[in-house]
Amino acid sequence: MTFPFRRKPRTLIFRCAVATTLLASLPGVAQAQPAPPLRVDPALLGLPAIAPALPVKRPPAGQADSAPAESKPVVTPVVEARPVPSPTTAEEPVQASAEVSKQPSAEAAVSPATNVRPDVQPGKALARGAEQPGISRPDQGLAEPLAERPEASARGAETAAPSALSGSPATTTAVPPPAEKAAPSVISTPSPVPVKPAGVVAAVPSSSSPASATPPPETEAGLQATFLSAQRISGVVDRELIAQDDAELRQADKVLTADQLTYWPVDDEVEAVGSARFQQRDDVVSGTKMRMRLEDHFGFFDDASYFVKRPPRSVARAKSGGDVASGLAPTEADSEFSAGFAAPMSFGLVPGQTKLKYRQDANGEPTEARGTAQRIDFEGENQIRLSSATYTTCKPGNDDWFLSVADLKLDYDNEVGSGNDATVHFLGVPILYSPWLSFSLNNHRKSGFLTPSYGSSSDSGFEFTLPYYWNIAPNMDATFEPTLLTKRGLLLGTDFRYLNAAYGGTYVGNVRGEYLPNDRVANRDRWGVALTHSQVAANGFSGAINYNRVSDSDYYTDLSSEITKTSETQLLQQGLLSYGGGGWWNATANVQSFQTLQPDPQNPVTPPYQLLPQITVNARQPDLLSTDSAFFGQYTSFVRPDSSTVDGQRTVVQPQISLPYITPGWYVTPRVGVNVTHYALNYPGSTNVLPTSINRNLPIFSVDSGMTFERPSNWFGRDYTQTLEPRLYYLNIPYEDQNDIPIFDTALADFNFAQIFADNQFSGWDRINNANQLTAALSSRLINPTSGNEIMRGMVGQRLYFTKDKVALPGASTRQWDKSDFLAGFTGQILPRVYADAALQYTVDDQEFQRYSFGARYFPEAGKLLNASYSYNTQAVTPIKQIDVSGQWPIDGRWQAVGRYNYSFLQNQPIEIIGGLEYNAGCWVVRVVGQRLQTTEANATTRAFVQLELSDFSRLGSNPISLLQRRIPGYGVANQPQTDSALAEQ
Repeated sequence: MTFPFRRKPRTLIFRCAVATTLLASLPGVAQAQPAPPLRVDPALLGLPAIAPALPVKRPPAGQADSAPAESKPVVTPVVEARPVPSPTTAEEPVQASAEVSKQPSAEAAVSPATNVRPDVQPGKALARGAEQPGISRPDQGLAEPLAERPEASARGAETAAPSALSGSPATTTAVPPPAEKAAPSVISTPSPVPVKPAGVVAAVPSSSSPASATPPPETEAGLQATFLSAQRISGVVDRELIAQDDAELRQADKVLTADQLTYWPVDDEVEAVGSARFQQRDDVVSGTKMRMRLEDHFGFFDDASYFVKRPPRSVARAKSGGDVASGLAPTEADSEFSAGFAAPMSFGLVPGQTKLKYRQDANGEPTEARGTAQRIDFEGENQIRLSSATYTTCKPGNDDWFLSVADLKLDYDNEVGSGNDATVHFLGVPILYSPWLSFSLNNHRKSGFLTPSYGSSSDSGFEFTLPYYWNIAPNMDATFEPTLLTKRGLLLGTDFRYLNAAYGGTYVGNVRGEYLPNDRVANRDRWGVALTHSQVAANGFSGAINYNRVSDSDYYTDLSSEITKTSETQLLQQGLLSYGGGGWWNATANVQSFQTLQPDPQNPVTPPYQLLPQITVNARQPDLLSTDSAFFGQYTSFVRPDSSTVDGQRTVVQPQISLPYITPGWYVTPRVGVNVTHYALNYPGSTNVLPTSINRNLPIFSVDSGMTFERPSNWFGRDYTQTLEPRLYYLNIPYEDQNDIPIFDTALADFNFAQIFADNQFSGWDRINNANQLTAALSSRLINPTSGNEIMRGMVGQRLYFTKDKVALPGASTRQWDKSDFLAGFTGQILPRVYADAALQYTVDDQEFQRYSFGARYFPEAGKLLNASYSYNTQAVTPIKQIDVSGQWPIDGRWQAVGRYNYSFLQNQPIEIIGGLEYNAGCWVVRVVGQRLQTTEANATTRAFVQLELSDFSRLGSNPISLLQRRIPGYGVANQPQTDSALAEQ
């Protein structure tokens, strides 16, 4: 953009061009003449014009083209200039604006006050002060991001008035990037026609503020131009410039303001004295004095306050077009790797890929920090050291918590902060001291001690954990968690995680171990181990290991707060090897065992059979001669740890063929198959009279059909698409006596909408029911026609029997009626922000409900949640009659309450009670939560959680978040926390 010259009283724009090519063509003149002073167009000074010299030949490529411009007289300028005789050799006209080079050039006759700058060794930080003054609290007037000032908007005014403050005219100097090894500039004024400076745009000074400049992004040489503006500028051109009164320096994304600026172009170094304020992007530092080399970002600030806002490094690289590794991506918070470290990761690989790139983004949100320091040293880009400093993530004006530290290093290259002699202050009270400190600047994982956690329980007493995290590699880490239990002793816990690539695929695993020597309550050693490993290879093979074992049956009821753990009685020990590279077929080998716990003597648990091994083959050809053909085969060897019961081998083969006929509005799928089963049994003792070899052959025939009707509908003033979907399923299986077959892994399946369309009412192959039955169901859905989202769904169904049920489990009775229980279910949104779920099972002949459940959720916005449900089940296996109420709700300003109440009417006692309060102050959150959990029918345990979360810094105390997320459906974290400091649930 080219600005036309206009009359600007008391303003001077000057340029000193580097003329290496011109000087080389005139060596005699360059050697004969001494270094001339700055020469300015006499017309700009109101002097008579000097006759122009003869023009010379056009300069080589790279020299600036001349451009005519209007000349105009101005009042006496600040920069002293005087006319000089015209040189004997013709020179190309030069514009009357000065371009200052970093290379030495002829000195200009300027204001007599000139500072001499001491030398600074390149590549080294400026000297740090020797004194270490005391620590001060953060100032209320901390630096904030630069906001657009009213006077800044006036800098583009077309005219300028004299400054009312100093009586001196405002001055703007454009300092372009230096040319390496450039010869001294020789400037003359043979003509009032200036040369247009390439890549430099100077703004017009306003009447009420210093002139400013809009910096170009980059020059042709790849360096940044520098712009100075002030009420008064003096100095030696190309060597030193002094800007006084409302001084401002701009260079690319850097803006520096102060009462006085001294700039040395040769080294691109600047010194600011008096109300210095430096801003680069969102980072702002202010202080009494500042000195810095702008190019390599080395310098210091005295008596400074700072504000730093940085996105994660990978996000910053992505925005700048850098390479961001995408081999791994974060998984959801509820995934299996969310209970511990930073940013859990999952794989995203292409077939044949053997190498991984890792991304550790905990999130893409920028982190903010601010504070004060007696001295801030800039030791390069993204390297900041602070002496006698404070640090907080609270907003300006809020010093509820801050970290005071004698020496603090902020390394934004590695995104790690570290310091010495650190104290955490909360509400004016020091609550934690550490002789040394290390923390993440972006919530990413790093090695070091994590924040201690503490709590209490009725079984173990006061609990204190000091975890240490070891970031072994990008794909490997470990956490060591010694926990002091005042009633029991020292519990040592270790958690190790890994993931990598091998054999063209990937593998991932987790190892958890705990050891409590000489438990003072149980009077024995306690231990537990859990191992999970899964691996996928490129050749179609995959495998998995899941091994769990504890020292005794009371381990979880004594040492865990999770209801899923305290109620666990079968610990899986399993190994799997699968092959799926066949395309239309796959095979799996399974070795499986259990450790059976007996935590409640009043409810003994029967140990299941071991599978040593189980081999399964599945195959399917969905378009084989217009049929859908499938095959299932399985061999299982059942072994019981004790030899008091029968064991043996079972072989099952079931081929089937279906002929689907599908249209857009309806479908019919007839299917025929056969189940062939063989048993080889071993009975204990020598008096057995039961057969040891049993064969069972059962043909299976079924027809599945359905239709789909749609119509537009309007509900609550909105347009929807409503569907009506009837379905009929007919099944026929002949009867065969199966009383001689032992029960290895078979039970009665749950009767629900999924099982009502199944072939067998039993889970497992030891029993197959006889059937001549028809299942009828009707469902309806309400769909948003624009997005396709399902708003609500309702379904009813029942099974009609045309023959009596003759197959049953040992000790169980057979069906009495010719109709099954009636099933009904509903789920969806019934009102704005109100969701409901309901299901029931009703016996028509007895006219009674076998089971039902109703639940509702009100979720108006994040942080507001109410859940309520009632469950009833009369089945003798799992009798249930419970009410469950939970929620999260603001009660007053920043306070909110959380809780859950789960009560059993059959046991006449609460199963679990949770109650707590949360206070969210923006940059910190306090949580106080209590829990009472019924571990067995006769025993219960209570726990207390108290946690202080300092946003984007640390968490102190025991962590109740995982407990609240598990037990209160839909619970939202007040301030999304950083990753857990410990893997084990508190």
